Amino acid sequence: MAFGFKLKTVKTNESFENYQQLFDRIKDVDFTAGKPELVKNGFADVIVFPPLDRQNQIWVMLQGKNKIIIQKNQVVGVTDQAINAAFDAVTGGLFSVGSIMGKNAKNIEKLVETTASELEALKL
Repeated sequence: MAFGFKLKTVKTNESFENYQQLFDRIKDVDFTAGKPELVKNGFADVIVFPPLDRQNQIWVMLQGKNKIIIQKNQVVGVTDQAINAAFDAVTGGLFSVGSIMGKNAKNIEKLVETTASELEALKL
């Protein structure tokens, strides 16, 4: 794990051609991180869990057909990312510190680990 960045990989037995297929398999699972949601991020899809704040959210992404990446990221959405960048510019980078330090940053890192374990337990 790099400073302020958390990423876990889960290999699957099933092949997922797209996010909708993966989402259909996990949408009714009771995850510690909350209820997953399939959303648009620009032109791409991503599965996310409820954010802890503007800088700490779990994203679930496909990497190939048999691999899922679970990562800590800022709130999904081009508009929200632009707002975060504006806050960062105004505060001289201090706004970004919340994504690497503090209670929510530590909590989201634990939730990435837990979500990866929960996905592995599904034996997708």
